[in-house]
Amino acid sequence: MNRNFVQAIRGPIMLIALGSLVAIDYAGVYGFWRTWPILIILFGLLKLLEHSGAKPPESYPGGPSGSYPGGPSGSYPGQHPVDGPPGANAPGGNVI
Repeated sequence: MNRNFVQAIRGPIMLIALGSLVAIDYAGVYGFWRTWPILIILFGLLKLLEHSGAKPPESYPGGPSGSYPGGPSGSYPGQHPVDGPPGANAPGGNVI
């Protein structure tokens, strides 16, 4: 089932179930205090049905390598694309 469809019918189904339980209580078959857990079970089943129809989250365009969008592969914001600290590959080496 479509996730949006399950979200759309959750409220009406819960109201119908609540009304049915109140009618059962009014008829004297079972008291509401004995039947209210059915609402929790029904809510859980609807959530399970909603999540079973959910699509998996999409990954970044860079792929599963852990890169961020728009950056070189395998790099993170603030990380220089060269190995080592800034200036390590400068002419003259690491002169202090």
